[in-house]
Amino acid sequence: MSITSETKTAFSSKDFHQTFARPVFVRPDKLIHKNVEQAGEHNQFSTERKHPVFFVDLPTKNVSMTIGGLLPGQLTNKHRHTYETVLYVIEGKGYTEVEGERVEWKAGDAVYIPSWAWHCHQNLSNSESARYIACENAPQLQNLGVALREEEGRDL
Repeated sequence: MSITSETKTAFSSKDFHQTFARPVFVRPDKLIHKNVEQAGEHNQFSTERKHPVFFVDLPTKNVSMTIGGLLPGQLTNKHRHTYETVLYVIEGKGYTEVEGERVEWKAGDAVYIPSWAWHCHQNLSNSESARYIACENAPQLQNLGVALREEEGRDL
């Protein structure tokens, strides 16, 4: 990692036209998270969500990725959050209810959940688990101090 000794100019809003991006590559400590599911479930998150969740532990500041699972017949709690989510279904079939609209999915489908939309997930099989990858912009909003999550029936 290289640090330059350029003098930093303090800009005000009237100087916006003078602020040009100067991208610099900074190598993170970690570029790969091997065997994500073998690292184990995230206990607190899995317990709170009532289904297994595996975090992809990489140093991104803008997006997160988790692997989620729904047990046979499982229905999650209704919840909402200020960050967007895209689910990619790896296996199984079920539905996600988004603001009262039922969106059915199966392996190979992707589902979009807009920010602050009430939603829940249901595995339609009584014998097979369902698994998905969830990609979210939660870290970006956390870094801005505006990431919120609310479970139905609980105060923020």
